[in-house]
Amino acid sequence: MEIGNEEKAAAAGEVEILKPRTDKREYRRIVLKNSIQVLLISDPETDKCAASMDVSVGSFSDPEGLEGLAHFLEHMLFFASEKYPDEDSYSKFITEHGGSTNAFTSIEQTNYHFDVNADCFEEALDRFAQFFIKPLMLADATMREINAVDSENQKNLLSDARRMHQLQKHLSREDHPFHKFSTGNLDTLHARPQAKGVDTRSELIKFYDEHYSANIMHLVVYGKESLDKIQGLVEEKFQNVRNTNKDITRFPGQPCASDHLQILVKTVPIKEGHMLRIEWPVTPSIHHYKEAPSRYLGDLIGHEGEGSLFHALKTLGWATGLYAGEGDGTLEYSFFEVVISLTDAGHEHMQDILGLLFRYIQLLQQSGICQWIFEELATICETAFHYQDKVQPISYVVAIASNMQVYPIKDWLVGSSLPSTFHPAIIQKVLDELSPDTIRIFWESKKFEGQTDKVEPWYNTAYSVEKITSSAIQEWMQSAPNVNLHLPTPNVFIPTDLSLKDAKDKGSCPVLLRKSPFSRLWYKPDTVFSMPKACVMMDFNCPVAVSSPDAAVLTDIFTWLLTDYLNEYAYDAQVAGLYYEISSSVKGFEILLETIVEKIARFEVKPDRFSVIKETAMKGYQNFKFQQPCEQATYYCSLILQDRSWPWTEELDVISHLEAEDVTKFVPLLLSRTFLECYVAGNVESNEAESMIKHLEDMFFQGPKPICRPMYPSQHLTDRVVKLKKGMKYFYHKDGSNPSDENSAIVHYIQVHRDEFTMNVKLQLFVLIAKQATFHQLRGVEQLGYITDLSQRNNSGVRGVQFIIQSTVKGPGHIDSRVESFLKNFESKLYEMSDEEFKSNVTTLIDMKLEKHKNLYEESWVYWHEIQTGTLRFDRRYAEVAALRKITRQELIDFFNDYIKVGAMRKKSLSIRVYGSRHLSEMACDKEQIPSPSFEIEDIFGFRKSRPLYGVVNGGGMWPSETVRAMDTLGTHTVSSS
Repeated sequence: MEIGNEEKAAAAGEVEILKPRTDKREYRRIVLKNSIQVLLISDPETDKCAASMDVSVGSFSDPEGLEGLAHFLEHMLFFASEKYPDEDSYSKFITEHGGSTNAFTSIEQTNYHFDVNADCFEEALDRFAQFFIKPLMLADATMREINAVDSENQKNLLSDARRMHQLQKHLSREDHPFHKFSTGNLDTLHARPQAKGVDTRSELIKFYDEHYSANIMHLVVYGKESLDKIQGLVEEKFQNVRNTNKDITRFPGQPCASDHLQILVKTVPIKEGHMLRIEWPVTPSIHHYKEAPSRYLGDLIGHEGEGSLFHALKTLGWATGLYAGEGDGTLEYSFFEVVISLTDAGHEHMQDILGLLFRYIQLLQQSGICQWIFEELATICETAFHYQDKVQPISYVVAIASNMQVYPIKDWLVGSSLPSTFHPAIIQKVLDELSPDTIRIFWESKKFEGQTDKVEPWYNTAYSVEKITSSAIQEWMQSAPNVNLHLPTPNVFIPTDLSLKDAKDKGSCPVLLRKSPFSRLWYKPDTVFSMPKACVMMDFNCPVAVSSPDAAVLTDIFTWLLTDYLNEYAYDAQVAGLYYEISSSVKGFEILLETIVEKIARFEVKPDRFSVIKETAMKGYQNFKFQQPCEQATYYCSLILQDRSWPWTEELDVISHLEAEDVTKFVPLLLSRTFLECYVAGNVESNEAESMIKHLEDMFFQGPKPICRPMYPSQHLTDRVVKLKKGMKYFYHKDGSNPSDENSAIVHYIQVHRDEFTMNVKLQLFVLIAKQATFHQLRGVEQLGYITDLSQRNNSGVRGVQFIIQSTVKGPGHIDSRVESFLKNFESKLYEMSDEEFKSNVTTLIDMKLEKHKNLYEESWVYWHEIQTGTLRFDRRYAEVAALRKITRQELIDFFNDYIKVGAMRKKSLSIRVYGSRHLSEMACDKEQIPSPSFEIEDIFGFRKSRPLYGVVNGGGMWPSETVRAMDTLGTHTVSSS
């Protein structure tokens, strides 16, 4: 990349930053006097402002013996600064003003970012700037945050993705930073340094002083004001960031020596399933991002249509998924990887699969680099870029700040998303690097238990290594089955008409366009986003769908088979920007695209595909026991509260006895009584929407032998929620399902009310005020666990709050008691809150509620939720804002005293306690110490039967069903899908 000349042009104001044609925002690049490079973004329409600072230093720079120091520094900068010395005051300010904040440490970059309501942006930006001017890194916070880093690492120890990534790093040159462990833990950041007489805090400050220099920082600021005003703000706030003129540290050389190539690594995962990961060191594409060699090859090797490698493996019953593309990398090195999810049969044919992979690579060699394929890729990418949806400002600034480190100025917004230069030799070079001589194969399966002889030190992953030769791979190619591999055909779904239709209805809410005994159609044309996109959502509401564990599993299998059958046809559509999803839900199956509808109408069970889907589903159920304890606790909470929900153990039992003919018999029963709930929005005219739904009715409900018949009124059932008893505390104790997991968790749930605007906003206001205080006290001060959260919970319109905490240091009983203690102490905070503070929180919540939708899809899901639940309050946010404006500080206190406060007469709480192996011995004692009045839930389903259920929010407008999820279409294409 010729960046030097461009920098000179930029200094002269000659470089124009390429932006999407539909983007109305203004951009300006400036360089501060201290050499921070800044991109300013002005968006007068935004409700949220955001900023992201990207520092060119990461875990590769960790000193020897202090693994995780860069990550630890990222944590410490959040605590306090010389200008704002109160601990956690930055996070508190952001949260209390409708925002969020986070950071991440990668190998050569550390990124800090936040968003906040627009009217508070200046102070938020000032607080953020202090990270890089004068952070305190307090001594008394050091050990606490080392514990937080250790808790984060404990959470990750049983993650297969992290375990395998670290194993790939472990099998590399020890003198290359790629080999390092980057997260850090109590051992690397405290015990080992202390044993060597090294003071971690001193090393932390030294690391900051050495590496955090203004000239290697890139800042993106997204504001509501004009560019001139934003520029003035940035210059004022960041001018005092120190510049030491540090050079960006580079790490030349390849991570892998010859010993680390041509290897086959067998390794044992935590979860059920088999995975094959193949990787090669290749030339980093960042040097040729406009030629996009890895993108070109990844799209071909990862293609899923007819003639592709995946299509062949799927037809053979050997694979359920395949990904190909560039993975880890820097300016110095990169890896191209192919990841294949295997079936049991595929696991037994690993050599054949490798043989077919190299046979496909051979096909690419023989076919040459095709200009039409590159041009098709370029066309798809260009359309996607110029008609991209707006996203949340915080996501946008993070992506751009990361781009600024490596791309020329004009391509800061684009990155590598616009391939434009066809250069066959560059693509050929990377293709040649996909060679048997440099391959690394990582083969994961529980079948390797007891067959390994090595252990990776950081995650204790069992593995073994053996060398493979090019001649062995040649033999696999020759012995692999004869399948028809060929290049894809031209994509007929690429949009050709991107014109906007004139919406005659300018309404701001959906309207009921059509109603019949068979369906109901809601319609809203795009009057906001001016994009050639449409969103269509449909629920096939089927009473049978979740009527029993058997029905729930059969419905799942049906939707998975349907998706499986559609993949070959629909893959090109997804590539071209035409998205669909089919999934089972509490209700029916939401559906899109006439082709999908035709597949449903003519559905038949293919025994070979049924066997694969059944196997995959069984592993999914079996892997429940490897979920994080906090996820298990959340699941048990739902199982206790939600009527007509079924335990995964029963569903696993159902699926283990299931045969193909069971699905064949079930599908006609599933569809026999159906009601279609439909929503069409975007660049679609009302007559087109009506025609679409009328056609569906004709297909499903008409004819001498209709597939579906209309539902009876008595079948229009609703989701119901268990009503807890006022003044009662409920407890559910459960041992964690993975004996190897030391983490324990709780969900402390407080049930409050059924959907009602005034009560809703009181609850939301409480959560807004208490959220950061919860994080600060229970995670920051008491160090209970890295996962600590307070949030709202909404079960089918029944509202409440939940504390979720996961910990290795304390057991569930202790954690639960600390939540109660926090609530006792929080009471005084409410009483001490000034009227000014109260009004500020109300204003923040109002601003959050009135935040505009960023794109059609986001808007559609808000309205679709109202339609699905039957509440139909399309004006919800305005009605809740009206309720908010009337609430007084005393009313909030009364709400807390009535529903949340410890010992409140109306309070209804449920504590789910999941015990990890470290705390399992505490369960019996905890059960004996539960307070009175309380109820110990021993039998979830007996308890559910014993309790009354909340009434229907809307009086009966919801139907149990099963789900084909929203489709976001881009433009129109020249081939009809009918």
